[in-house]
Amino acid sequence: MKEGDKAFEDNGIKIVVDKKSYLYLIGTELDYSGGLNGKGFSFVNPNANRTCGCGESFSI
Repeated sequence: MKEGDKAFEDNGIKIVVDKKSYLYLIGTELDYSGGLNGKGFSFVNPNANRTCGCGESFSI
């Protein structure tokens, strides 16, 4: 970790985000789906102007 980095921990998993990236990720939720449309993680970012259909990328 560097000065200004943000650290989060949930269920024993620790995530460290640098200060610049944190500004883009505020409010983002990480979701896991194991349904019929495929398994995997997707990001839900309320600040995103555009997202891809797979939930892996976005633009602000």
